Amino acid sequence: GLWVLNNTSAMSSHVLNHSHQHLSSLPESDLVVQLSTSLKTKPDVVDFGTVFTDHMLTVEWNANDGWQTPLIRPFGDLSLHPACSALHYAVELFEGLKVYRGDDKRLRLFRPLLNMERMSKSAERACLPAFDQSELLGCIKRLIEIDQDWVPHLGPACLYIRPTFIGTEPSLGVKKPNRALLYVIMCQAGSYFNTELSLWADPKYTRAWKGGTGDCKMGGNYGGTLFAQLEAGSYGCQQVLWLYGEDHQITEGGTMNIFLHWINEDGDEELATPPLDGTILPGVTRQSILDLARKWHSGFLNSLLERYLTMGQLCSALKQQRLKEMFGSGTACRVCHIGSIVYEEKNLQLPNQDKHSLSSRIATELTDIQVSR
Repeated sequence: GLWVLNNTSAMSSHVLNHSHQHLSSLPESDLVVQLSTSLKTKPDVVDFGTVFTDHMLTVEWNANDGWQTPLIRPFGDLSLHPACSALHYAVELFEGLKVYRGDDKRLRLFRPLLNMERMSKSAERACLPAFDQSELLGCIKRLIEIDQDWVPHLGPACLYIRPTFIGTEPSLGVKKPNRALLYVIMCQAGSYFNTELSLWADPKYTRAWKGGTGDCKMGGNYGGTLFAQLEAGSYGCQQVLWLYGEDHQITEGGTMNIFLHWINEDGDEELATPPLDGTILPGVTRQSILDLARKWHSGFLNSLLERYLTMGQLCSALKQQRLKEMFGSGTACRVCHIGSIVYEEKNLQLPNQDKHSLSSRIATELTDIQVSR
C-alpha cells in the first residue's frame, strides 16, 4: 500500500485500452500537461490548507461523451455555471491523502488505493459517474511529480492531496447530473492539531445517522458541523464529540475516528473503536491502526474490537480508573490524544499521554512506515 513515486516499477499501474465509449474510463494515457510559466515562492510550512502548489489536475465528464482528456494546468480559479448542482444541492465529494518525503529523499503515498476505493463509493452515493481508480491515481502521481519540490524536506510536514468531484449540471432541477468535474489540488500540510484535544459532547447535534451519508466523504457532512463547533468553543473545547441515539453512542470526534484503550467491563485490556454502521467514515488511518493492532494483538492486547461505545461506558471506565487513553485518528491529524471532554456540564479529565502509551506507539509506527524508516 506504500507507493514510491520515483520508482517506475513500484508505481506502475494498469492502463486500459482507452476509448470515450467506455464512460468509466478516465484516460490517463491522454493526459495533457500545461506547465506554469510563473512558479510561486515556496514558503516555510504554513497553516493547513492555505498555501497551494503551482499546478492542479482537472478532468471533465458528460453523459454523452464520458470522460474527457485529463489536464494538468497552472493552479487557478474554476468557472462554474450559477445553477451548478454542486452549489445548490451539494452534489459533491472529496478525498484527502498525503505524500511523504522519506529519510531516503524518495516520495511515497500511503495506501492510496484505499482513498480511491472510498472516493468511488462516495461517487456512487452522490450519483456522480464511475471512474477508473488506477487511472485517476496515475494522473495524481504525475501531478505530484511535477510539483514534487513542494513536498517539505524537513520535519513531519508533508504535502496534502485533495481530489474533489462535483456535479456541474447547469440546471436547478434536482436530478442526477449529466455533467461533472473531477479536479485535484495540493497544499503544504504541517500539524493539524498542535496540542491534545478537548471535546464537547452534547446529543442535541448529530453528525450523521443510519441511512444517511456519514460513511461518505461529502462536504455537506462537514459544513453542517460548523455551528456545533462554534458552540463547543464557547465551552472552551476545540472540537465536538459526536453522539448518536438515546444511549449517547460515541461516533466521531471533530473529523476524526475515535479509539478507546481501556480495561473493558470483563476486565480485559482492549482497543475499541465504533463499528462502520453507516454513521462512521471508514478512515484510512483508522483501518491502518486496526491492521497494526492485529499484528500486535498476541501478548499485547486481550482484544481488539469494533464495537458500540457509549458515554455511560466511558464515564464508568473513568470513575473506575479503567481508561488508559482515548485518541482520534485521521489523515490530517494522524493520531491525536484527547485530554478532556465536557459532558452534561462536567469536565471529564482523561488520562495523560506518555511515550509508552499505545497511541504514541501507533503514531511512531505509522510515521516510520510513511517515511520508510
